[in-house]
Amino acid sequence: MAEDVPSPTATHPAPAPSAAGRPRRALGTPLAATLSAVATVIGLLVLAWTILFVTKGRFLKHSFERIASSQSGRQVKVAGDFQLYFAPINVKFVAERITVSNPDWAGRGNFFSAAKVDSRISTWSIVTHKYRFNWLGLQDAHVDLQWDRAGRRNTWTFKSGDEGGDPFELPAIRRGIVQGTMVRYLDPRMRIEAAIRVHTVEARDTRVENSIRFDGNGTARGTRFTMSGSLLSPNATVSGGENKLQLHAEAVRTSVDLAGTLPGFTQLEGADLRMIMRGRNLADIFLMFGIAVPDTRSYRMNAAVTRRGDEWRFTRLKGRFGDSDLSGRFTVAMKQPRLLLTADLATRTLDIIDAAPFIGYNPDKIEAQGGAGTIERVGGAPRILPDAPLRIEALKNFDARVNWNVNRVRANRLPMSNIKLGLTLNNRLLKLSPLNFSLARGTVTSDIIINARRNPVFTDYDIRLSPTPMGVLLAGFGVEEAGTSGTVKARVKMTGVGNSVRDSLANSNGRIAIILPKGSFWTRNIQLSEIDVGTFVQKMFEKKLKEPVQINCGLLGFTVRNGVAAADPILIDTSKNVMLGRGGFSFKNETLDLAFRADSKKFSLFAGQSPVGIGGYFSQPSINVITPELLARAGVGLGLALVASPVAAVAAFVDVGDAKDAACGPVLAGANARAQRDDKGRPRDDVGKGTTAKSEDGKRSKGERKEQRKKFLGIF
Repeated sequence: MAEDVPSPTATHPAPAPSAAGRPRRALGTPLAATLSAVATVIGLLVLAWTILFVTKGRFLKHSFERIASSQSGRQVKVAGDFQLYFAPINVKFVAERITVSNPDWAGRGNFFSAAKVDSRISTWSIVTHKYRFNWLGLQDAHVDLQWDRAGRRNTWTFKSGDEGGDPFELPAIRRGIVQGTMVRYLDPRMRIEAAIRVHTVEARDTRVENSIRFDGNGTARGTRFTMSGSLLSPNATVSGGENKLQLHAEAVRTSVDLAGTLPGFTQLEGADLRMIMRGRNLADIFLMFGIAVPDTRSYRMNAAVTRRGDEWRFTRLKGRFGDSDLSGRFTVAMKQPRLLLTADLATRTLDIIDAAPFIGYNPDKIEAQGGAGTIERVGGAPRILPDAPLRIEALKNFDARVNWNVNRVRANRLPMSNIKLGLTLNNRLLKLSPLNFSLARGTVTSDIIINARRNPVFTDYDIRLSPTPMGVLLAGFGVEEAGTSGTVKARVKMTGVGNSVRDSLANSNGRIAIILPKGSFWTRNIQLSEIDVGTFVQKMFEKKLKEPVQINCGLLGFTVRNGVAAADPILIDTSKNVMLGRGGFSFKNETLDLAFRADSKKFSLFAGQSPVGIGGYFSQPSINVITPELLARAGVGLGLALVASPVAAVAAFVDVGDAKDAACGPVLAGANARAQRDDKGRPRDDVGKGTTAKSEDGKRSKGERKEQRKKFLGIF
């Protein structure tokens, strides 16, 4: 049956194809493909090499400018010939009139420009980003190094944004020559601008043949300076290693030498430098950086110098100014909105002449004339108050915190020691507090505030002298210390307006009080004011007293109005007499016009009753013991002797001894003349009213002087 016949395909599988009928795979096809690919790459490289070699890669100029500009964030231009190709293995790079722009904040101009850069760069170093020049020829290059006004950004740090980025580092150089290189440095914050010329540099086998020498000039706050120096380790310098630096600079009668190491070619952070500085006036060099310090005599200083963050640190400071020593440390911090100067200083011995320039005396005159250099002649009259103006403009640039300790002061007749000065400056408000020192076993304590925020400057003086032994204080002036048990204390409380010490005092107001508590006083000239005929010869020729004067209490008080100080009062009560004084002195023209007289408490047959006059000037006082009034009395006595009898002549020199004892309470309190009383509690009518009857210029008219004499002297 048909359905029982099996299908041929179902019962007999199809025969397998014979081996001869299979497709054959080519032997070694993967290796051939690899070799083919390698050959293609090599061929392309050879083609590229050939194209680049033939064309010198000049067609890559615009691509180079675009890629370099994108990577650096600066505009890179090549205005002349450009070559970039393999020769044969190194990358040969040539660019004529190449420029790299400054960042936008630095304004127009270029960070780098060169007439020609001719180099061969290791190809492998490009791959590893550790660039090595097997040859570099650099011709007429200019580099512009700038800081921004805030001191936070610079032109040699390439940034991809507002933050980040790395400073430019010089690559390693095997062989090369650099000619005609100029570097410009600009720091607007410090107002420093410099142009530096780098001498020709040659390198062979990764070593520079000699030191890299440079010189230049510039200005700092308008003051010109010159500089020269060298990098003594140029082989480390060109590879970004540690740099040994020597630098010499001169400006405004000052020379500075720096020597040491820099961590990198353009890196000051962590520098280890030693500075030696010498000059005529330390203030000169500081003013170049906008910092006002007191004037000094000629000086020589040395210190270790480094930079940490925004601070320049000067440590291990040692040196001398004039005949005084100075040591310690100070730091200049680049703070906002002003620099901050901090210092801790110490002096073993301060010569008093060296301190004179601190308050405004001319250091050059002090250097040449010593103490005589403090005196000037104005219209024939001597002046001793300093008139150098405070450097107000410089005070705007910085704040300060200074501590200075002085162990000993070398001064004739002035036993000073242990000076402690604390100085703070905050936005032109200068405080000298404390300004303390030991004086003859007493202490002077001062707080002086100088407000330069006002124009003219306003100064507040508060100076106190604690009870001090007069014998020690005045030993240099003839006081017999062994017989003097008296003490003295004082206070000056004034305010003044003016930009110099002289102007400030010439417009001052306030009070000066010198108080003498109970004690004895022994000196060669203590009773000259009494002019008692019986002891006058003894005092003038024997030059000593047989016993001390016993002081009950005393006050030398002055009220200062517009620069003129009036006795208010001068009253010294002793066991034998009461000494009174009138007149005053003027800070305006530095004149003295004082008269002292002693009224005896006991009857004295021979008493001149004539005052001792103190006149002249602060720097040249004069003492007039035998005054015209005493001579007038002698004339009257002689006339009486001729007309009447010798007994009548004696009457001209009689002192009835009616001086009133003083109530010491108001005296010891430093009270003014109106508050003074006698020992009975009655107001005194012999101490004046605290005025000098002087005009605004500190001078009295002839009529005023005559009237004052009549009131004070009681002339016949």
